[in-house]
Amino acid sequence: MNDFVVVIPARFASTRLPGKPLREICGKPMLQHAWLRARESRAHEVVIATDDERIASAAKAFGANVCMTSDRHRSGTERIAEVAELFNWGDQAVVVNLQGDEPTMPPALIDQCATLLDDVAVDIATLASPLASAEDFSDPNVVKVICNRKGNAIYFSRAAIPYPRNETPARKASDAALHHHGIYAYRCGILRQLVASDASPLELAEQLEQLRALSLGMTIRVARPAVRPGKGVDTEQDLRQAEKELASACFQSSAT
Repeated sequence: MNDFVVVIPARFASTRLPGKPLREICGKPMLQHAWLRARESRAHEVVIATDDERIASAAKAFGANVCMTSDRHRSGTERIAEVAELFNWGDQAVVVNLQGDEPTMPPALIDQCATLLDDVAVDIATLASPLASAEDFSDPNVVKVICNRKGNAIYFSRAAIPYPRNETPARKASDAALHHHGIYAYRCGILRQLVASDASPLELAEQLEQLRALSLGMTIRVARPAVRPGKGVDTEQDLRQAEKELASACFQSSAT
């Protein structure tokens, strides 16, 4: 495995869950849980990138390395690209983008995602699992990805893809789709190409920035995670579910 760093982009504003990174789970800010998961991985460095002094102050209080970035970034990718410039990381340096609202991401999956870039033909790496339910297939909040036989992404969508025309009980359309998890690994050179390019029509339509990479002809390798990660936190219900998962993990750890 190549050396890699983890950058956790974090912003205070959130339409559905204001102040999301600092919402507490089991007595700690959610952001701290994501940082701890990254610290438990094989990353040689973990950086929290933010434009908000409240987040920076909280992160420094629990011992994180913080990089202050511009407040003009439209995505976590842009924020991480600024970190790469500020730290002067070379084009071959590998960065894992771990979202601050993924407090239950298993550290082994961070490593797994980074390892996919050992293949020099891969530009970007990510993870996706089989859909957990039939409802997820049509849920626009569940991002779907379909892949070719090499495991490379063909398309990402919020819609139900592929369209179930002439569906038969033996082969449901949803079997071909995977539930995309919001974790990425890329080399800094690819990261710089992404932020230097304009948003594609597909990206603007779906509001999925990974479609910019596909429009540029980049190869996105998609692997099934060794274990299924917990759901990211976007709502109060998600927050409660994450608390249950983390409380259970802490109990099991203390019992062994």
